[in-house]
Order: sequence, then structure tokens, then C-alpha cells
Amino acid sequence: MKDGNVIKVKSMEFAIRIVEMSRYLSERKEEHVMSRQLLRSGTSIGANVYEGVYAQSRNDFISKLSIALKEASETQYWIELLWRTGYITEKEYESVQEDCVELLKVLTAIIKNTKEK
Repeated sequence: MKDGNVIKVKSMEFAIRIVEMSRYLSERKEEHVMSRQLLRSGTSIGANVYEGVYAQSRNDFISKLSIALKEASETQYWIELLWRTGYITEKEYESVQEDCVELLKVLTAIIKNTKEK
């Protein structure tokens, strides 16, 4: 994986959105439990992608990106829960959900392609 790689960029941009959303939820909506869970899982995606850059082997790389994939799936859950409980609007939900689904697709493709090599 090279610096400037699409998944690195997308996971960092997503993490920034998640930090901003978590801050908004904590400060404006006074919601702390779900926003912390969202913050933890949403920022962990990029952290695991970045760790994958220095993986010791192909299996280690697949493992790091698989963890990122699981964290993206968990993040998707928290986003939906926040929407269904009225903490974020449908428009906010659709926007961030779209980015999360894109990350899930890219991570899945990378893992699949790496396994096939």
C-alpha cells in the first residue's frame, strides 16, 4: 500500500467526519455513550488501515484490513442507531452512511484481491 492510497485517504477523511459528528453529539445533543462508541469504531478503521501499511506479511496485512472492515461494520451500526433514535437527521444519516458503505466495499475488495494473489 502506497502513501496517498485511496483507502488511506478515504479512511482518514471518514475519521475526521466521525470526530466532528461525535463532537456535535456530545456538545449539542448531550449524547455521550453512543457518540463515544461511534468515535472509537469510526476512527479505528483508519488506524488499522495505517497499521496495514507496515504489516509484516500478507497475512498480517489481511488481518489488519479485516479488523478495519469489522470496525466499519460496527460504525455502520452506530450510525443507524443514532438515526433511528433521532440524534441525527435522515440527511445526516444518508450522507455518513454512504461514506461508510463505500469504505466497506473498498476494504472488502482489497481483502479479496490480496487473498487471491
